[in-house]
Formats: sequence, C-alpha cells, structure tokens
Amino acid sequence: MLNTVPRETIRWLVWFSILACPFAIPAEDKPSETKQSERGEPKPPVELTTQADHKRLLDLLGIKELRRGANGNDPKAPNAANYDESKVNPDLKLPDPLLLKSGDKVTTAEAWKTRRRPELIEDFDREIYGRVPKVTPSVKWKVTETSEQKVGDTPVVTKKLVGHVDNSAYPLITVDLQLTLTTPTDAKRPVPVILEFGFGGFGGRGFGPPGPRGPTWQEQLIAKGWGYAIIVPNSIQADNGAGLTRGIIGLCNQGQPRKVDDWGALRAWAWGASRALDYFETDKSVDPKRVGIEGLSRYGKAAIVTLAYDERFAIGFIASSGEGGAKLHRRNFGELVENVASSGEYHWMAGNFLKYAGPLTWDDLPVDSHELVALCAPRPVFISVGSQQVEGGWIDAKGMFLAGVGAGPVYKLLGQSDLGTAEFPPQETALIDGAIAFRQHNGGHTAGPNWPTFLQFADRYFQEPARKD
Repeated sequence: MLNTVPRETIRWLVWFSILACPFAIPAEDKPSETKQSERGEPKPPVELTTQADHKRLLDLLGIKELRRGANGNDPKAPNAANYDESKVNPDLKLPDPLLLKSGDKVTTAEAWKTRRRPELIEDFDREIYGRVPKVTPSVKWKVTETSEQKVGDTPVVTKKLVGHVDNSAYPLITVDLQLTLTTPTDAKRPVPVILEFGFGGFGGRGFGPPGPRGPTWQEQLIAKGWGYAIIVPNSIQADNGAGLTRGIIGLCNQGQPRKVDDWGALRAWAWGASRALDYFETDKSVDPKRVGIEGLSRYGKAAIVTLAYDERFAIGFIASSGEGGAKLHRRNFGELVENVASSGEYHWMAGNFLKYAGPLTWDDLPVDSHELVALCAPRPVFISVGSQQVEGGWIDAKGMFLAGVGAGPVYKLLGQSDLGTAEFPPQETALIDGAIAFRQHNGGHTAGPNWPTFLQFADRYFQEPARKD
C-alpha cells in the first residue's frame, strides 16, 4: 500500500518531519479507554507510530486495504498520476451546493445560513476534516518580547507571543501556541493584518521556496500600512500521525487515540488560527474585522479550512492547496483522495476520510471542495497556484479553479459576484473582479508571485477601517 509522490514533495516531507514531533514508540493498537490509573493519576499519552495509528483506524473502519494513490514520479507506472486533461474523468458530476438533503433547493440567504450551511458543516465534520470537541481548553496569551526594527523602509513593532493552552485537565501534555505580530510603528489607527501559517520556527519568516525578486510579502503589507502575523502550526499540532495523541488533539483526548470522526491536523491548525484571532480582538493595534488568513501547500489547506469554519476571518489567500484543500476530490488529475488517505497524510483528515480510498470512492463523498469554498461565502477568497510547467500538475490548478466556479451560485445567492467565467484562464490572468478570485502565476510551489495581485484584490475590501474604538 505504499504511496508515491513527486520528488519535490518528498523533499518537503523531509523538512516537515524535522519540524514535527519526534518519532513515537510503538504500543498496542487498541489501548485501554481508561484515562486514569487506579490511584487517580492521569495515564501517560498512548504512544503509537504513524503506521500503527493508520492501521488502527483501518481496523476500526473494517478496511483491509486501501487503493494505491497516484504515482507522481514514474509516468510509466500502472498508477501514474494523470496530467492530461483529455484523460480526466468525463462524467464529473458535483453535488449541488444549494440542494438540501430533503431535496429542496435553498433560494434565500437566510435558508443558506440556517439550513444548508449547517448541513455542509456536518458532512465536512463527519467525513472530511473531523469534529472539534464541543469544549476546548482556553488559551492565555502572553507577550514575551517586543522589538522595534524596520521592514523595508518602514519602522515596525514586532510582538512575540506564546498562547498557553489550559492543560489543568491533563497536565501530561503542554501546548504553547507560537505567534508573532508585526505592525507599523506610526499607524494612526488599528490596521488590517494577514495571518500566515508559517513553515519555519518561532518568529521566523517561514521555510519555503524563494519568492520572486523584489519586496517580500511582509514588505508589501507593511508598505500598505497593514500588518502581518505568523503562527507556527507545529506548536498547535504535529504534522504526522504519531503526534495525534499529543498536541491540541491529544490534550483534548487526554492522550488517547482519535475516534474515526475526531478532528485531524488541518482542523487543529485552523483552531489555532482562530485562537490567534481571539488575541487580535484584544490588541488595539489590530482591526479584528480586517484580518485575513494565508497559507501555502498543506497550510493552504489549513487556510481555506480556517476561512470556511471561522466566519470572523475577513478574507483568504489560499495558495497551492491541492487535494484536501481547494482541489476537487472527484477530479482525476494529480494528487488524489487515495494519496491523502495514505499513512503519510491521513493525519490531516478525519479517520472516516479513509473510507473513500477503500470500500468507497470519491464519488461517494457527500460533499466536494467547491462546497468548502462556498462555506467561505460571502467573504472574498483568492485561489492561487503556480504553473504546471514549474510547480507541476500534482496540485491541479484547474481542479481548484473549478471549485471556485462551483461555489459561484452560493456567492451570487448571498449578493456577491462569482469568478465571472467557467473557462480556465490563460496563465497570469487575474480574475479578481468578483468575491472569488483566481490567478495562476508562472512560478513554482510558492505564493510569492501572486502577493501583489492578492493585495490589489484585498484592497477593495479593506479600504476603510472597520474598527471604531
């Protein structure tokens, strides 16, 4: 059941494994449900390898074997990834985002809000991303360092923060969220802020491919008089299956493994971003009504999940999110459902997601990614991707574009403009006139070349201050 991915992705996985928690020690596959010893002391977290936890979920689901994912390395392999549009499944049929389970179609914004949106949230919770516990621990933010420097030519103030998650119910796991916030020193009023899921360590500029020559994305934001923030995903939840009994997921489960509908890492990272927004609501330098979320690759997946679930975020910059993000699950191009269900990536999702790479197929999914984009409505969302020649087809640029197209009816119902076309545009074409935006730049696996276009798009929504205090 080995799953193959492009060599570029393998290099990324090596870096991510360095950033993630250390390898776990194997343990029994079916640990006791008892969470306290006979003396009333908490039991230590269950230790499982990624492979053991993956198998445990398959056993819970009654799955003996998963289908192999697409092979992105060998075009002659029997399961070679498809990068040919002429070979994409021709009978692609997507669920109607406005069709209720009762068979009725919603025709008003109120019906979308009170009836259809909750139905979609339930399906995504149960089958795709997993359920966040009804009660999660509180987070206490503390500014640990304040410094002044310049970003470009503009003086700024940078705050380094730690968000300590209350672990009094299970002291054996500590979760301290790591966040930095940078705003212009001379700002006369609270400023918009773009929050990024950062690749790097605490307070770093992030690990990832180099962007284009010219101002960095941070310099571009500060030059506009806006601010930026970086949250470290691995301070919230490790990016591997072995870490699922630790981090915020493990803390909430008191060190026990997940149930099949428990949240995965994408929802956990999104939860952490929401806690950062909680802090921004208390910081007088930030306008909390004008906070956006941005991420690349797996953190692009986390960014669109954040925007879809937390309606306080005003805008999203979703870069190269691919399968498990904005890419249509049902489209046979590049990375597939089977790849994400493998032991290398399953931890991002709910355990139930594995069913669709085993006894079921992607056509059995109750929802698809155009409905994830629709959950962001009516707020603006910018879908970004690199070129197939440089970034490769693994991400599936057209599959993400079509998800934006499929979300259009919901945006229009809520009084916003859609993409304006269903025809895949030429590379470097900026579709930014509606609330759903799309641009494919000519570079690789990076958001860098699309930052200027995103800021032009966002400027339409962030022109006037929203905070009055």
